[in-house]
Amino acid sequence: MTEQASDPTIEHRDEADAGESLAASTSEASLRRTEERSAAIEEQIGKDPSGFRMLTGDRPTGNLHIGHYFGSLTNRLRLQNAGVETFIVIADYQVIADRDGTGAIRDRVYSLLTDYLAIGIDPVKTTIFTHSAVPALNQLMLPFLSLVTDSELYRNPTVKSEHEATGGRPMSGLLLTYPVHQAADILFCKANLVPVGKDQLPHLEQTRVVARRFDERYGRVTPDEPVFPQAEALLTIGGSLILGTDGTKMSKSKGNTIELGMTADQTAKLIKRAVTDSERFITYDPDTRPEVANLLRLTGLCTGRDPRAIADEIGNGGGGTLKKMLTEALNETLAPVRERRTDLADDPAYLAGVLARGNARANEVADATLGDVRAAMGMQYS
Repeated sequence: MTEQASDPTIEHRDEADAGESLAASTSEASLRRTEERSAAIEEQIGKDPSGFRMLTGDRPTGNLHIGHYFGSLTNRLRLQNAGVETFIVIADYQVIADRDGTGAIRDRVYSLLTDYLAIGIDPVKTTIFTHSAVPALNQLMLPFLSLVTDSELYRNPTVKSEHEATGGRPMSGLLLTYPVHQAADILFCKANLVPVGKDQLPHLEQTRVVARRFDERYGRVTPDEPVFPQAEALLTIGGSLILGTDGTKMSKSKGNTIELGMTADQTAKLIKRAVTDSERFITYDPDTRPEVANLLRLTGLCTGRDPRAIADEIGNGGGGTLKKMLTEALNETLAPVRERRTDLADDPAYLAGVLARGNARANEVADATLGDVRAAMGMQYS
């Protein structure tokens, strides 16, 4: 039998398909391990939270909305109240990673701070601070940048997605090094826990790489303990499931959000305009009716009920009944937050004091960490 020559195009395509399949299966396996570890961490927090220090935060590019509230803020409050030591960074320097200016940054910083306190974040238990007020944190960028390559940064999914969101403008050096700055946020306080969604896992892995390479390249202050811990992910899912009022991804830039600081009337008007579909009978089907499912899901988050049960209750009542139910539930949920927010906004001196104390605490921690870094690198000269 004559041996047929192989087609190199087919071979290469098969190899590429096999590579993609292997990468996908590896990614799925990694995600499963992360989910299992996240569940174990939750169990450990329930028993003894004292071994954890958490870092989380937001960019002050706009006001916080219900996506933040259900997706991350309530989780931060839960972990704080469970006894996890918490640092929250208001990442003001990262605002200019993809923008030409800072905008109304002072107002936005204080808006975020007000929202944090209004939902119950306790400034005695939680350190709230701004990037720009902590020089030692930002100085960590220099040794950290020596531990990553430009090709790694260009491949980073966080960098890619943030650059795509700019509409094709030239990438700034700050945006390119965004993952390294985030690593500095986490490692300056030696946080070992970071609440993230699945899409943020590559960013956390970059932090783990920086910590590991620092240990390998520059060494330790004490032989039995690395300077930086390997921060672990605590997976959160709530916020990623919430769509904007137009049925697309919730985003401050799209104007499809319901902000925490809005009034009950403003909230009602936005929900009334929210996208549903042409079917009157209400069912919970995220795949074929994502907009309706989104409103049902939000109602469930506010009431603690299963979205399917809510759909069954509404039935032929249609989208109008669903929107009325959501409006009442959401306004009731946010009423105490909004009342507290109004009181806080009327006391700017208190807000300034909270931020000043948080910045002072963050500076103490950052200075100590930078001292360890200098010692490990042999850069202490007195």
